[in-house]
Amino acid sequence: MSKIFDWDLLQSFLAVARTGRLTLAAKRLGVDHSTLSRRLATLEASLGAKLFERALSGYSLTHQGEDLLARAEAMESTALAIQSDVGQERARVSGTVRIGTPDGFGTAFLAPVIHGLTEAQPGLQVDLVATPFGFSLSKREADIAISLSRPAEGRVHVRKLTDYRLGLYAAAGVWPSVASLEAAAGLPFISYIDDLLYTPELDYAPPALRSVEPRLRSSTVVAQHAACAAGAGLCILPCFLADTDARLVRVLPELVNLTRSFWMIVHSDMRDLARIRVTGDFIAEAVHKAASRFMPSHV
Repeated sequence: MSKIFDWDLLQSFLAVARTGRLTLAAKRLGVDHSTLSRRLATLEASLGAKLFERALSGYSLTHQGEDLLARAEAMESTALAIQSDVGQERARVSGTVRIGTPDGFGTAFLAPVIHGLTEAQPGLQVDLVATPFGFSLSKREADIAISLSRPAEGRVHVRKLTDYRLGLYAAAGVWPSVASLEAAAGLPFISYIDDLLYTPELDYAPPALRSVEPRLRSSTVVAQHAACAAGAGLCILPCFLADTDARLVRVLPELVNLTRSFWMIVHSDMRDLARIRVTGDFIAEAVHKAASRFMPSHV
């Protein structure tokens, strides 16, 4: 009789394949790295295949490992569907949901309201990861990702949350009245670091200001906002972030008035899980209630 296959070994394999590092994968699984190493060795021995190339830089999949990855993810998808259909749908929503968001949306908007979800669902744990970089759903870096762009491909479910406005802002009482873009171009500017832009949607300087060399650059909009409010220079900021700050005034609203969008993205295999669906609906409803904040009527 053949030995029963151990699903835990495949979960260990998936964790290492997605992180590329044994210590990080072990931490995510809640085991020590030596235990995880033994699990990988057991899996390779049972399959008679080498699944990873080990190096100081991390673990990379071999061709056999790539083949197993596709099959393991299909098995994982089936397990997730069973969990949703048989278990979670008939029980109170529980478990962990990791939300990956741009730093401005996550810090200024979602962080202050997300407690409404955890209060309504005490069995739910939310990991809010607000960073200026994107997330890989296929590697399970996030269960729900908020993005500035709609993905062109991939096994994902996409939902548009909202458009949002951006404008040019300055610290109140620090800079003289600005009557034109040419005058604005002569003042210190705060902007992104070009080679750290993770999406073209963040490159939003008007043509008349593209030649301006920023005095201060940062990879995060939260840092730009803080520097602008402190008087370091003019900065293009989301209105939902800047309009609530009494330290800031909007400059040339009729000339600098940009629009971008937020999209909510979930891996297709995860979208029907109760905890994912409830969290996604909460985020969408919170954004809908704050529509005037994201798209203020003033120009």
